[in-house]
Amino acid sequence: MKLNNTLKSISFAAVLMAGFSSCKKDKMPDIVPGPISTIGVYVLNEAYFSDLPGTNNSSISYYDIATKTVEKDYFKKQNSTSLGANANDLQQYGSKLYCVVLGTTKAAKDSYLEVMSIATGKSIKRIPFSDATEGFLPRYVVFNKDKAYVSSYDGKITKIDTASLAIESRVLVGGALEQMAVVNNKLYVVNSAHFQYGTADNSSVSVVDLNTFTKSKSIPVGYNPTNITATKTGELFVITKGNYADIKASVDKISSVTDTKVTSNDKASLEFLAVNGTKAYSISTWPNYFLKEFSLATNDVGSDFIKDDTKLGAAYGLTVNPLTQDVFIGDSKASQFFCFSADGKKKFSFDAGLMPKLAAFRYGY
Repeated sequence: MKLNNTLKSISFAAVLMAGFSSCKKDKMPDIVPGPISTIGVYVLNEAYFSDLPGTNNSSISYYDIATKTVEKDYFKKQNSTSLGANANDLQQYGSKLYCVVLGTTKAAKDSYLEVMSIATGKSIKRIPFSDATEGFLPRYVVFNKDKAYVSSYDGKITKIDTASLAIESRVLVGGALEQMAVVNNKLYVVNSAHFQYGTADNSSVSVVDLNTFTKSKSIPVGYNPTNITATKTGELFVITKGNYADIKASVDKISSVTDTKVTSNDKASLEFLAVNGTKAYSISTWPNYFLKEFSLATNDVGSDFIKDDTKLGAAYGLTVNPLTQDVFIGDSKASQFFCFSADGKKKFSFDAGLMPKLAAFRYGY
């Protein structure tokens, strides 16, 4: 539900009804302006993984749509410091950008959540994800009701208030946690079989009741789930990687009503899946890269997404702009970022950093 959360935070028009008075005329409702155009694109460049402390391999680029110019290391330009090591996720909520920086090792304690202004790209706060002993190794961030939730390889979900940017609490819910999705005030997070931080809990989705911030259930899925995404109707799709040998990868569908797995497709081996309304887009795993439409009804890949003669070296990461429905895709071989219309035709592209992965958007009002 990332796209739904983004749309809620930038909703097109919110009407605040004034109170009625028997002595005065009714007041006209105040209209909160919504976005009318996309004026810039932020791109998270993940770069190649490094476990050397002090590595500053990741970056954030910024593309100005009007001038068609790009600043490849925009974060460093705006903040006079590097983004950090192994940044993995970039999301927007309200007026802020949230970048999850994994760090290198637990001992290095160089994990944090970087919070920035969408308007300027300048850092508002760098929230440490470590204690006196070790780093938490955060992975992804999602939002619900003015709270940010961050998954980590230490098996815990961290709850952060988006106004004060203070960590409120942490709860242990599983093993090596990866991607999350929120449906009906429940948080779903996958438990991966990470080669370093994986536990015996490596084939399930943990369900967290956000009313109480406690784990309520564990849903069995295929081995080594790494990604999860939700539809607007509350279905969840889980990408599992298998073991690259005798256990197949799969795409498992979960019902958020019953919190059970309802179907599984072991013919699809995916790396990324992005859902936007009734449409979905998928990228396959190495070495047979493809970029295809994905059917939410059949839980299977469909036809090629790109409908013109555009060629990508290695598609890496998918983001759909909720305002325009444009699909943004990184090419890890060319270090370029592409924008396609919803019908698969290229609109523009620009140079980015190493392994461009995700996009966030600056809007005009």
